[in-house]
Amino acid sequence: MPIPFNKPFIPWFSFRYLIGGALSGTIAGNGKYTKKCHAFFEKRFGFAKVLMTTSCSDALEMTALLCRIEPGDEVIMPSFTFMSTANAFLVRGAKVVFADTLADIPNIDPAEIEKLITPKTKAVVVVHYSGIACEMDRIMDIAQRHGLFVVEDAAHAVDSYHNGRPLGSIGHFGTFSFHETKNIISGEGGLLMVNDQEFAMRAEILWEKGTNRAAFYRGEIDKYGWVDIGSSFLPSDAVAAFLFAQIERFDRIQSARKKLWWNYHAMLKPLEEKGYLKCPVVPGFATVNGNLFYITVSSGEMRDSLLAFLKSRGISALFHYLPLHSSPYFSAKHDGRELPNTDRFSASILRLPFYNSLSKRQVKLVVSRINEYFLRSI
Repeated sequence: MPIPFNKPFIPWFSFRYLIGGALSGTIAGNGKYTKKCHAFFEKRFGFAKVLMTTSCSDALEMTALLCRIEPGDEVIMPSFTFMSTANAFLVRGAKVVFADTLADIPNIDPAEIEKLITPKTKAVVVVHYSGIACEMDRIMDIAQRHGLFVVEDAAHAVDSYHNGRPLGSIGHFGTFSFHETKNIISGEGGLLMVNDQEFAMRAEILWEKGTNRAAFYRGEIDKYGWVDIGSSFLPSDAVAAFLFAQIERFDRIQSARKKLWWNYHAMLKPLEEKGYLKCPVVPGFATVNGNLFYITVSSGEMRDSLLAFLKSRGISALFHYLPLHSSPYFSAKHDGRELPNTDRFSASILRLPFYNSLSKRQVKLVVSRINEYFLRSI
C-alpha cells in the first residue's frame, strides 16, 4: 500500500465540537473555543498573551505591524524559509536582508546576523526549522545590543524548547502554524504569541480590525470604535473548535510523533554511519517535537534520484524550501551575496513521510527502501 507524505489527523470527535459550536448560535471569531484555545496555550507554555489567527502568515503580518515596520526599515531573516516569512515584512515596505544558515543545521547563523546589521535594521526574524531551536541566547544578545525586535517564526515548533524555554516565548513575538501538516491542526490557522505586555493591548486591537471591540466585550469600555490600523486576523470559532479537539489530545499526539521521529533516527543511523546520508543535528540546548523528519544527502542529483526511486516504490517524500534570495520574485532585489549553506540545504534536504497514524512498520519500510536505493547505487 502506498505511503503518503502526510495524512491529516481528523478524528470523529472533531466534528462534535464543530456541530456544538454551530448549534450555540454563532461561529464568528473570538467565541467559546477561541477562548479555550487561548487559555490552553497561555497556561501550558506560559505565553503572556496569545491570539488565534487565520494562518501563521497572518500572525507574522501582525508582528510586522507591532514592530511598526515602515518603508526603508531593514529586517534580517533566513533565505531558507517559506515565503510568508518575508511577505509579512515586504508588504509593510521593509527591505528584507537574507542571512545564511549554519553549516550543519538549516537555521539562521547568528554570526551572519551580526554582519548584516546596519542603522536601518529594525528586526530579526528567526525560523526554527523542523522544530529544532535556533541559537536564541546569542540571537537575543545581538538584538539587545543593537536595539532590535526579535520575531520567532515557530511554525514548526509547537512544544519544542531552547534550554527549557518554549520556542515562541523568547523573542518579542512568536508565531505557530496549525496547517494540516503540523503537529496539531485546524486545516489552516495560526497563533500569535506576544511576550512583552507593552504590546498586548495593541495586538488585540490590530486583531479586531483596528477596533477596541475585545475590551468592549469584556465590559472595560462602554462602546468601541476604530482606534488603530488592523485587519480581520481572527479566525472563525469553527476553526478554533476543530483545533481544540486536537488540543484535548495534545500529549497523546506529541508522544506518538516524537516516537516516530526517534524511530526514524535510530533506523537511519546505520546509513549515516556508512556516510550515505545525514540525520538532523539536535544541539544540546534544543529538543525534538516530532514536527517532521528530514535527511540530507551529498548532492541535488542524488536527492532527486532518491525521491524518484521512493516514488517508484509507492513512498511519497518531498524536498523543501527553494532559497528565497534566488527566487524569481526576489533575485533582482538580493544584494548579490552568496549563501552557500542555504543553497546546499535546499538542494540536499529530503523530507520523509510523517504523520500521526504512520506506523513503526511503515517507518521500517521507508528506511528499507532508502537502504535499497543506496545498495543499488554502490
